[in-house]
Order: sequence, then structure tokens, then C-alpha cells
Amino acid sequence: MVGQQTKILTIKDQIAKQLRTDIISGAIPPATKLKEQELATRFGISRGPIREVILQLTKEGLLVSKNNCGASVNTVLEPKMQTLMIALRLQIERFAIEQLQDKLTEQDFDALESILHELQAAFDQEDFTAVTKQDIAFHYYLVEKAGGDELINIWYPYIMRMRLNYKRVSCSDVCVQEHRDILNALRKGDTTAAINAIQANVK
Repeated sequence: MVGQQTKILTIKDQIAKQLRTDIISGAIPPATKLKEQELATRFGISRGPIREVILQLTKEGLLVSKNNCGASVNTVLEPKMQTLMIALRLQIERFAIEQLQDKLTEQDFDALESILHELQAAFDQEDFTAVTKQDIAFHYYLVEKAGGDELINIWYPYIMRMRLNYKRVSCSDVCVQEHRDILNALRKGDTTAAINAIQANVK
């Protein structure tokens, strides 16, 4: 995930990353059944690691697994469920912002600025899958900084599940400015303004 420190990805992590990209971009549409053998052949590995990847993506909410039916890409949430998912995600991110009071360093602000730069670049290139990834990366950085893996593990399934409904990536001016408003408020140490900016962005 962009925004984290650079690390060497295992083969399993690389496959999970590629499948996330395929699902978020729509290359693998909702309700598509994923077959272990086909994925093993595609990536040139045994079915064991594929099973682990499928389990991981199921925990993240991108896939749904049923007994004797295998795994398939999760479907788009109905409006009421999407509204609930947004409310739960907002509650977590408000909590994260509160924990960040006086904790962010110049290095953190530089990292967040870098993510916004990449977000704008993705818009300029009309690479909307990259736009989505950078959007997620910005929020991921804040949540991880606030609560580490424990908070990330609570938050991550919500944001990934919401991405199957995500349609708000066509206007760069609005999207980038919403994130910059969050960053500016954090720079000023204005927790209330940062929370308000988060609420304006998460829809």
C-alpha cells in the first residue's frame, strides 16, 4: 500500500496486490467466481498460496466465500448498506484523527504531501485505478499512524468493500482539495476541522 514504508513483497503479497487492482479497476467484475487452478496457472504457482490469498481478500471484504461454492468477487452494496458502511468507516477515521493530535511530524506531513502529489498525477494520467489506490493510501497512512495494525485491521475491510461502489474519482479538483483540506487542518493541529474535512470527503 502506498504511504507505508517500502518493503519487499512476498509472492503471496504480490498476487493479493494484483487481484485487488483487478477487482478495484473492474477487470474482474462483481460476482465473478475465482477458480484456484486458473489463478495458480496465471501466476505460475501452486494452489496453496492461492488459497491463502483468497482467504486474505475474503477477510478484506473484496471476496465472498461459501462452502462448496468457492470464492467470488463481492457484489456492490445496496444503498442502505453503503450508508451504514460509510457511517462505520467515518467513526473509525474520526477516532484516528483524535489520536493524531500533536503526533504527526514533518516527515509524516511530507509523506502525505507525496501521496497527494501521486493522487494528482494519477488524475492527470486519467489512471482512475491509481487514483483509487492513492485515495486509500492517504487514509491508510492516517489510520495506521493513529492505531497501527490493530486499527488498520478494523478499518481496512470497510474501505475495501466500499471501493466496489466507488464512483467519485472523475473530478480531480474536488478530490484532491478534499484531501488537502484534511492535511491542512492536521498541520494546524485543528482536530475539529480535520474531522469535518474527513466527513466532507468520505461519501
